[in-house]
Amino acid sequence: MSLKKSEQIADIQGVVLPIRIIGDKVLRRKAEPVTEINDDLRKIVADMIETMYVKDGVGLAAPQVGVSLRIFVIDTEWVATQQRNPMVFINPKFISTESVEEAEEGCLSLPDIVSEVKRALKVEIEAYDLEGNLKRYSSEGFFARAIQHEYDHLDGIVFTDRIGKVKLFRLKNQIKEFESKTDQNGNNFDYYHSD
Repeated sequence: MSLKKSEQIADIQGVVLPIRIIGDKVLRRKAEPVTEINDDLRKIVADMIETMYVKDGVGLAAPQVGVSLRIFVIDTEWVATQQRNPMVFINPKFISTESVEEAEEGCLSLPDIVSEVKRALKVEIEAYDLEGNLKRYSSEGFFARAIQHEYDHLDGIVFTDRIGKVKLFRLKNQIKEFESKTDQNGNNFDYYHSD
C-alpha cells in the first residue's frame, strides 16, 4: 500500500501538546494506520516534535498526545547535543530483530518511573516518512531501544508491561497514583509536569 501525499508541503510551527499519562485510555488502544499524508498530519507531527523537545524526550508516539495513529518521532541525540534532528516513522513495521540486552528506560507517559527492560539489541524497521517515501532503517543500541519503546505505544503497550513481576510490584503504588488521576472520560493529562 502506498500513502497519498498532499500536493503542498506546509511549513508548520509545532505547539506543545499535553502528554497523556498512564491510566489514559488512548495509551492502551492499538493505534490506527495512517491512510493519507496531508497538512493535518504534518501539523500533528510538528506538534509531536515540538512536544518531544520541550519535554526533553528522545521519542514520542502519537497516542502519547492523544492521537490514535501509527506515528512516532525520535531524536536520540537531542539530549546530548541539543541539536534538533527528528526522524518521523509513519506506519512502521519490524523486519527483523537480533540479540537481547537489558537497559534502563523511562517514559514521558510514566513520569519519574524508570526500570530495566529487555529489548532487542538490533532492529530493522520499515516506515514511511512525511513525503510518503518508504524507508528502511537498521539500528542498534539506544536508537534500536527507542524505536521499540515508541513502537510499543502504537500497540497499546507501555514499558512497564515488559518488566518482571518483582520490578513491577515495586512500582505499583506510583503507577496507581497516576492512574487515579484519570477522569470519567478516560483521559489523564500531564498536569503534574506542565511547563
